[in-house]
Amino acid sequence: MSWLIDPLTADFVVRAAVGGLLVAAICGVVGTWVVIRGMAFLGEAIGHGMLPGVALASLLGFPLVAGAAVSAIAMSTAIGLLQRRGRLSYDTSIGLLFVGMLSLGVIIVSHSRTFATDATAMLFGDILAIGAGDIAILAVALAATLVVAGVLHRAFVVAAFDGRIATTLGLAPQVAHGALVGLVTLAVVASYQAVGSLLVVGLLIAPAVAARVWADRIPAIMALAAAVGAVAVLTGLLLSWHFGTAAGASIALSAIVLAAASSLARTAAERLRREATPHDSIRPQTPPESTSPAAPFAQTTSRAPASPVSSILERS
Repeated sequence: MSWLIDPLTADFVVRAAVGGLLVAAICGVVGTWVVIRGMAFLGEAIGHGMLPGVALASLLGFPLVAGAAVSAIAMSTAIGLLQRRGRLSYDTSIGLLFVGMLSLGVIIVSHSRTFATDATAMLFGDILAIGAGDIAILAVALAATLVVAGVLHRAFVVAAFDGRIATTLGLAPQVAHGALVGLVTLAVVASYQAVGSLLVVGLLIAPAVAARVWADRIPAIMALAAAVGAVAVLTGLLLSWHFGTAAGASIALSAIVLAAASSLARTAAERLRREATPHDSIRPQTPPESTSPAAPFAQTTSRAPASPVSSILERS
């Protein structure tokens, strides 16, 4: 067990593990909605869109997280403005700003004397450099994520399946969508230190993809995704320690491998279950006919099926 315990003797690894676990929890909650709503491209765009802010903060000596947050918020706002006023589709707006912000970030970084070092840290992260202040920021970000996700859970659920019903129920789907984009922005900025802007989507969606095949209820998917993300973080740190690999890339790759393994395991489990179920034992049973004269009337007055919205909310 020394291979598992030895890395914990280094303080910077312990801090990296704690920070990574907080990031995994944030991405587990937000990544579930990203997968359900099909917002992976948005997460990727925001991850690259915060590069100019990070580059400017690095050149001017400001905190990198602050620069990342400002740039990511500007990116999210610009996407909304282009979609509403520019009459562009959502993915077209994201694609344009994706390339524009990434190019601007590279141009800014190119003015740095340590271009290669700065670009590597920005693109792939540096989780081993996480400090106590970063952990405190991540803890606040996790608390904010849980509060927003809990308060707006009902609005998120209904808006995800039918925006018109959400409007009818007074749940303001546009506000819910804006809040969800805000959560994605928060998760991307929080994950930046761990895996960088290039690999952030891996930690955001891979654990949720791995969890979704095993659970139906949204809170259960979130909890399982956070657990998968935690395993990916710890596995990536162990690989980095023992084999000298890049920590951020090792974490992102571990998350992808876990997602693939989860899908394969689920497929195998379904196949075994079908093979173990005897087909001839499944026979439809017809209920006995009632001799009561009120039976036909009772059938016509049976309870109406539950509405789609109520069933969605019950399952979530």
